[in-house]
Amino acid sequence: MRLSWINSSEALRERMLIPQQVADTDPEAEMPPYMESLLAHLRLLIGVPFDYLIPDARLLPDESIRFFYLDRSWTDRLVDGAISVGKIGSREQAHHQARSGPVAQQVDQTERIVRDLQRHRDSFANLKQGNDNNQTPGEVVTGFLLRSAAVSGWPHIDVRAYSSDIPEPLDPSSQQAIAAQLTTLRLELLSPSVMIALFQGIPQLVIIEEPHHGVQFGVDASLNGTLQVDLRNQQGQQILAGGNPTPLNVPLRAGNKRVIDVKALYNALANAKNTNPTMPAINGSASFAIEVLNPPWRQRFEGTVDEAGGGSGAFIPFVMIAGRVTEAATLTAVEQLLHI
Repeated sequence: MRLSWINSSEALRERMLIPQQVADTDPEAEMPPYMESLLAHLRLLIGVPFDYLIPDARLLPDESIRFFYLDRSWTDRLVDGAISVGKIGSREQAHHQARSGPVAQQVDQTERIVRDLQRHRDSFANLKQGNDNNQTPGEVVTGFLLRSAAVSGWPHIDVRAYSSDIPEPLDPSSQQAIAAQLTTLRLELLSPSVMIALFQGIPQLVIIEEPHHGVQFGVDASLNGTLQVDLRNQQGQQILAGGNPTPLNVPLRAGNKRVIDVKALYNALANAKNTNPTMPAINGSASFAIEVLNPPWRQRFEGTVDEAGGGSGAFIPFVMIAGRVTEAATLTAVEQLLHI
């Protein structure tokens, strides 16, 4: 009987010493585009069942937000699981061990273009060609899960994360804000009321605000049922007193307590100018419009202290993203307001 020229133990040893099936410089050594795109999407938890993210609903109750770090070791194992489908023997296992490092490094870079792929900004080939020029290693990935009626009420809310705490008034188009803004890797609705966001880097400030569909005019309802407007300076920013906006009660018509008396409001704003010199002179429709501006609400998340309800800066939200409605006093006040 003719003996084999090599036995199984020696064959495995040779395979482990030189595990690559093809040379690194060979074009066939690169991942197929569909595979690279799939693995990059998995790295950002796209396609991962929600039960794997939140195994118990009590971890994400109504009107809550949860910030987190994304464990790259966990996502590496997720990629390993996807690749393991094609591993049927020691040959594939050895090849995977040899190539797992470069694969992880490539996917770290490719995950930066996933959001552009989701938004159909360009083809995978074009986006990859430009992205591969950035050879910096993958950074820490952070994010949050938000479950709130604000998500379903405003499905196109703006979300931005910054590497430094920028005080109000915060202008997203300013050079300071642009330089500090972190790259948004993913911003998506998982359900009508649940949003997930992932950022490249560790934010010191995250802002969530209503969509900027246009300039709006309006008034705010206080907890005691009165309508108010916040006094503003000539630039349209709130006039703060002790960190809080300066309100002005809105006069209503005598015959209908739900209709604003515009002329009386105009006169009240003109009189408020005497004690608030930074206000514009109320002498026409332009200055009147500045005072009744109702810009998008903005909620700031900063630091490690829960300051829900305090608000800060130019836009003070009346409806905060926090679990306040479960408080007895707040619930009673809201019920009284709705029955007016």
